[in-house]
Amino acid sequence: MNATTAINAYKKVGVESSVNGADPHMLISMLFQGALLAIANAKNEILRKEIAAKGKSISKAIAIIGEGLHASLDKRAGGELAQNLSSLYDYMVMRLVDANLKNDITVLDEVARLLTELTEAWDSIRPNSVQSEPQPNASANAQRAYGRA
Repeated sequence: MNATTAINAYKKVGVESSVNGADPHMLISMLFQGALLAIANAKNEILRKEIAAKGKSISKAIAIIGEGLHASLDKRAGGELAQNLSSLYDYMVMRLVDANLKNDITVLDEVARLLTELTEAWDSIRPNSVQSEPQPNASANAQRAYGRA
């Protein structure tokens, strides 16, 4: 992964946090959290009928997924896993565009669920974290997807 790409994408979409001291694994976690926050904001803005704000929040989520998470994948080193994540990120972006056009909270919930599952999986393989059952192969494969192993 190109850490500079992830940092710039994170800063560009305006997610507030300090990324300068974050390790590459934490940067990906921060991108997941930023996208989830943007989706939650969009959902609330739909409920409050704040359509312009909703569009801005969905655009932020799209940028984080497309320019942060997707751009951070190392498709050569990550092999099939990176390709599958790339396809999933493309799907999420497409669904977010659809949610924006239709003000569809159900679609926002779908993308949030997918991101939450990825976040949990990513956080479970954090280097130097306490895990109930170490899974070195799964961890190494996921790390390679983002060019870290």
